[in-house]
Amino acid sequence: MAIRSDTTRIPAGIVRTLRTGIGRVSEEVIEEIQARIPEYSRPSDTIYIKVIRSAVEQAVDGFLDRVENPSAAWNPEPFRMIGRGEAAEGRNLEPLQAAMRLGARVGWRRLTELAEPLGLSPQSLYDLGEAIFVYLDQLADAAAEGFDEARAHAAGEMERRRDRLLDLLLSRPPAGPQAIADLAKAAGWRLPKTVACVALDDQHTAFRAPSLPPDVLTGHDRPIPCLLVPDPNGPGQAQMLAAALRGRPAAVGPAVPLPAAATSLRWACEALGLSRRGVLPRGLLRCADHMATLIVFKDEELVGALAEARLAPLAHLRPTQQDRLAETLLAWLRHGRGAGEVAARLHVHPQTVRYRLRQLEELYGDQLADPDIRFELEIVLRARQAALTTGR
Repeated sequence: MAIRSDTTRIPAGIVRTLRTGIGRVSEEVIEEIQARIPEYSRPSDTIYIKVIRSAVEQAVDGFLDRVENPSAAWNPEPFRMIGRGEAAEGRNLEPLQAAMRLGARVGWRRLTELAEPLGLSPQSLYDLGEAIFVYLDQLADAAAEGFDEARAHAAGEMERRRDRLLDLLLSRPPAGPQAIADLAKAAGWRLPKTVACVALDDQHTAFRAPSLPPDVLTGHDRPIPCLLVPDPNGPGQAQMLAAALRGRPAAVGPAVPLPAAATSLRWACEALGLSRRGVLPRGLLRCADHMATLIVFKDEELVGALAEARLAPLAHLRPTQQDRLAETLLAWLRHGRGAGEVAARLHVHPQTVRYRLRQLEELYGDQLADPDIRFELEIVLRARQAALTTGR
């Protein structure tokens, strides 16, 4: 890359004379930078200031090289390295850009002081000034390239650490606490007391939640796309998830201690699977709101065997009769034994409920007085109701 301003009118001997003062100009630039820009106010013998000094000397020397030979290419790598260094220091580019502008002003001031002794014409002085600021733009572009490259690399490395941390937290058996603590520190992630995993509907893997806070670990590309939310019961966490997922089908597992994160994900996956089947509603589910259903459907074969035993008194009835009596019995078990309350729940006349309850007493006899049988009946009737809802 060459300086694009016109330096052909500058006498060649001027550059040779200017080279004799490179050391003094470089020193003055360093002093001004350290005095006027707080970020560079460090002892002169530190490695960082030595690097800055070397960059200033290269910048001044490189400028004179290109004034002497405007078509010559130049190596921007030293200034990309300075940009990478700024990124490593955790700063933005503003201090570096201010230092470059300050250096350009020092150089311009020195030129104006030497103009008369060197016999520089106003046009030559103008051309040199323009060349300084064109060169300044090139240095700034190179530094910005290095800065952006370093930031992108750091972001990628941090993302890889967070991905690895999520792998450790969801592994079975879980990784040791020290390994998790070390990686969490490297990933800049504070260890919470409790977490909840969110299982995401994998039919929409291209989705990326736009507004998740940085403490939420994301696993969009895992076999089971998921999120890991720290302190899920904390203030605003529920609202944050609802806003970020915006109605996308997902299930929030129960809040568990950090070492049990995989358990939270397992229950979230169970809930999401039941949602796909229509047993649980679509949208953003919370396992804590559906624990009974999750337990009932955890072992459907076992529930089926229990249903066969507990619903045997209804087996000889017509399907419509079975449905009416099962619905009435479940409402009675769930909402109390008063015919009026059951009737209100079912939207039928209380006398209808009384008739059905007498039928159930005849069919079940003393079994309805046994609390264990009533508990088992509620389990199988809930499962039956869910199965009818899904059309199975």
